[in-house]
This record gives sequence, C-alpha cells and structure tokens, in this order.
Amino acid sequence: MTDWEEHADLVVVGGGVAGLTAARAASRRGLRVLTISKGGPTDTSTQYAQGGIAVVAPVGDSVDSHVHDTVEAGAGLCDPVAVRSIVADGQTAVAALTDLGAVFDLGRDGAVSRTREGGHSARRIIHAGGDATGAEVQRALNAAGLPTLFGVAAARIVTGPTGVQGLVVLSANGSGVVHSPAVLLATGGLGQLYACSTNPPGATADGVALALHAGAAVADLEFVQFHPTVLFTPDGVGRRPLISEAVRGEGAKLVDAEGNSVTAGVHPRGDLAPRDVVSKAIAARMRALGTDHVLLDARGVDDFARRFPTITASCRAAGIDPAHQLIPVAPAAHYQCGGVVTDTAGRTEVAGLFAAGEVARTGLHGANRLASNSLLEGLVVGERAGIAASDRRGIPAEVTDATVPARPRLDRAAVQATMTADASVVRDRSGLADGQQRLAAGVERVSTCLADLEDAALTTAARALLSAAAARTESRGTHTRSDYPELDSAQQRSTLIRMNPGAELYPAGTLAEVAR
Repeated sequence: MTDWEEHADLVVVGGGVAGLTAARAASRRGLRVLTISKGGPTDTSTQYAQGGIAVVAPVGDSVDSHVHDTVEAGAGLCDPVAVRSIVADGQTAVAALTDLGAVFDLGRDGAVSRTREGGHSARRIIHAGGDATGAEVQRALNAAGLPTLFGVAAARIVTGPTGVQGLVVLSANGSGVVHSPAVLLATGGLGQLYACSTNPPGATADGVALALHAGAAVADLEFVQFHPTVLFTPDGVGRRPLISEAVRGEGAKLVDAEGNSVTAGVHPRGDLAPRDVVSKAIAARMRALGTDHVLLDARGVDDFARRFPTITASCRAAGIDPAHQLIPVAPAAHYQCGGVVTDTAGRTEVAGLFAAGEVARTGLHGANRLASNSLLEGLVVGERAGIAASDRRGIPAEVTDATVPARPRLDRAAVQATMTADASVVRDRSGLADGQQRLAAGVERVSTCLADLEDAALTTAARALLSAAAARTESRGTHTRSDYPELDSAQQRSTLIRMNPGAELYPAGTLAEVAR
C-alpha cells in the first residue's frame, strides 16, 4: 500500500544540470516528464560548481586539443570515441544554455571571457559570476519551470520483462510510486563517503546504489578525484569551500610552510598539472613536513575579489584576506570519475534505465577528470539522454510491488570514518581489507526516511568502491596504491562491479561485455 502515485513517460531523479537538461529535452519531444529531487531547488552539486565549463574556444583552440588534454588527464582509461563525441558538442550545448538565459562573463573586448585550468593547454573555460558558474547554470535551468517534486527520494527502481517499470519513492507524504517505462539517474556524486568534501550533504551515491540493485554495472569507482585546493580550517569537516583551479590559472602559486614550491619538478605544467598530480604532490609534501595543509599564494592575482567573489567570501568568513594573506589549502573529496556504465546517450544495459552527469561512466573522464569537463558532460549527455528516453514512449509500465526492501547499512559517520582512513588519496592492501571488513558489519534494515536511504546508499557505494580499489593493484590517475606505486600497462582497463541476487558485490567482466 502506498500513499500516492503518479504516471510519467520519464522520471528524472535529480535536479542538477544533467537531470534538468534531460527533462527539458524529453519535454520538448512531448514526453510526460516528472523530476524528483530529495532536496530543494538549489540543493545540488551543480549549484556549487565554481570553475566553469570547458568548451573549445573559437580562436587558438580545437576539438583535437581538448580531446588530447582530456585523454592525457584520464591516464589511459578514457574512451577516445566518447571523449570526442562529447567535447565536439560543447559549443552547441552552451549555446542552448545561453538561449535559456544563462549569462556568462565577458572580457574587455565584449567576447566571452575564458580562463585556463589544470591539464588544459588553452584558455577554454567559460565562467559566470567570476566563480559562480554552477549557480548561474542552476538558476537558468530552474527558471525553465519544469514540474519537479522536491523532498522526494528514490528508494527502488522497479523492473520487469520489458525493463524499467517505475520507481518507489519516500517523501514527507509517505511512500509513493511513479509508474514509468524510463528512469534517468542524475543524482550527482559520492563525496559524502568522506569526512571532508566539496560536495553538498546530499551527495550520497544514491544513483550508484539504485543502479547496482537494479542490475546495472558500475565501473571506475576507485577513481575518486580529490580537489587539491580546498579551504583548510582546523577540525573542519563536512562540505568545505573549494578554491577553484581557476585561481591557479590566473597565477596563484602553491607553496609549503617554508615557502617552497609544492609542484616544482613534479610535472611540466607545475601548479596547473592535472588534479591527481597536484593532490598527490600536496599529500606528499604534507607527509614530509608533518603538516596538515599547504598554502596558496594568490596575492599577485589582479582584482581577486572581483574575479573570485565566492572564494573571497569563504576566505573572509575564515578570517583570511586572500589579497594580502596566504590561503591554507588541503585536498578533499571532490568528484566521482566513474559510475553507472552508460553510452554517450546515457543508456545503461537495463532497458529503460538511463544515467547522466557525475553518476554516470561514459568514458569521458577515465582515471582522472579534466577540470571543468563535468558541467560540459552534464549538458551534452543530459540532452542526449532526454532524447533517447523517447524510445521508451508507449511501453506499458506498472509497478505492482511497491515495497521498500531491506538494505545493508551503517550510519554515515561510520562510513565516512572508514573511507577517510582506508580509501583516501593514498591506499594500500591492509587498509582496503580493513575497510571491507568494517563495512561488512552493515545490518539489513528497511529504510523509512531520507537519512536511512542515504546511509544505505553510502554503505553500498563504499563497499563497491573498496572492491574496485582492492582489485586494481597499480597506481593510475586518482587511484594511488602505496604498495603498488607503479603504473601497470596490463591493467589499462576499467574495473566493473556488479551485484548478485544476494546483494554481494564482485568485480566482473569488461566494458565490451556490457550490452547496451
């Protein structure tokens, strides 16, 4: 027995850039679309994105160059065909967003202003509000006025002989059912697996857990990008303000407590090396000096407060004036490079199940996401997924079993303590095994509220991540094993994780074996 029910051609789970873009695309094709969001209109990771959108500049840049930079950052695990497909659609996607009303910063010449970030060989990052690009993207998409149920969380994807049948949900109004032949997961990342993250509290890996329980494969979960420069404060936990890579793109320098460069001699691009390189350099310097942070010297950046108003406000709230003082920074969990395995139109191997944005693994990011490719992917793949969902129009869909099943779960604090200790920037066999043992203690319980659902999702995703990290006995991209410090060419492949009927997770198969 449920308290309410709805019918739709497509139900979108998540109200950020990928979800709302997909909802708009499907609505334009006449589909009945219902978007659900467990938070409010701005409780998304998109809202907090600072840097911008990576899109090929009309002069002095090329799709080939952007593809090269992306593949190089991805450390051998990008799908070059997928990369080119998504990157080549960047200008079209941004134009559509501009038509919707998004306003990007302009330079003195009246053209769209562009900056450069780590791993990029050209100034191709467009931005809005200085360092509030995500907030502007979210504002423009919210203004489209698509029907959205806020405060509603997905509990289970229901499938049948023809594929997806709909979604069981929980809300303040009780349990509900959305009958639909298509479900699109756009739930964001898994930053809340860790004690410190740039992600909002709702980034609890919901989509990864929902997809695994529905029979879809996930891949590359071991590759969690730790943003190298997050504002450090003593005993700071939870969501921490990031200091955008664009600050270094404008000339800021990373130094240690003794004033020495952190990245000199580490990479040809120095402070603008890919994020995994910079994060590991910072972690190594902190270990060597016995400190818990390094420093970012942005005193030479012209008109810092105007260019980076959001960062300036965060720093001043911590008692720091970035125009005159060094900014204390340290790495923190930032982005999920892997996720639910999809093609470049968001299709998974489960008929009627789609995924787009950070929750998905399209092949764009590989072992390490190139800066500002995330909003790009959300726009491009979100649009394509909304269009692809129209193929499910007219397929009968009915949820006949609306129960919320029992799932293994530990409380969030326990999961975060385990993952922070055992699966952070640097990992090893012993720590990963300890983490797996602790997470195995999760007790199967029925979720009755949002907090329960999030704890269960975090527990499932943590187990999957640890399984993938234990299977990858090398160091590649954002995955660093102190016991296997070298790159192993024999492991230049993605690690797939599946769930069996007994809810056990296991590495299985290759991407070529995932039929989509």
